[in-house]
Amino acid sequence: MDLNVEDVMVDEVITIDADATVHKAVRLMNKHEIGCVVVLLKGKPVGIITERDMLKRVLAKSVDPEKIKVSDIMSAPLILGKPKMEIENAVKLMFKTKIKKLPVVHRGKLIGLVTLTDLTRFQPHMIKILKKLSVTELPPKRLKKVMDYYLI
Repeated sequence: MDLNVEDVMVDEVITIDADATVHKAVRLMNKHEIGCVVVLLKGKPVGIITERDMLKRVLAKSVDPEKIKVSDIMSAPLILGKPKMEIENAVKLMFKTKIKKLPVVHRGKLIGLVTLTDLTRFQPHMIKILKKLSVTELPPKRLKKVMDYYLI
């Protein structure tokens, strides 16, 4: 069974404007109980802010989240997936670029988000992909626990 990104992605992606404050992003993430928000500039996805971005670029540097814009700390350029992309290719892209969250676009419009956590819901299929990839690709360092859990 070949699965595509559109088969597993979340289609209600929480976004924030590039000019918003980091504090607003934190409130949004807490409200929706999510680990990231996609940053938009004039309606187009241009970056992503994750919990890790906030830890490294705000808390670790003691920056006031009410005085810094999300565009100042977002991860960019944004790595994007396509809805018809096979899951295996999406995972390869995520490994290669060392990311765990992949926004999905169609004709320039944000239509979804897939995370490595989402992909683990398709456990048997994912285990095959992870085993195959682990021979030739190094996973993102933060994915090691997941890899160890599923492959050992």
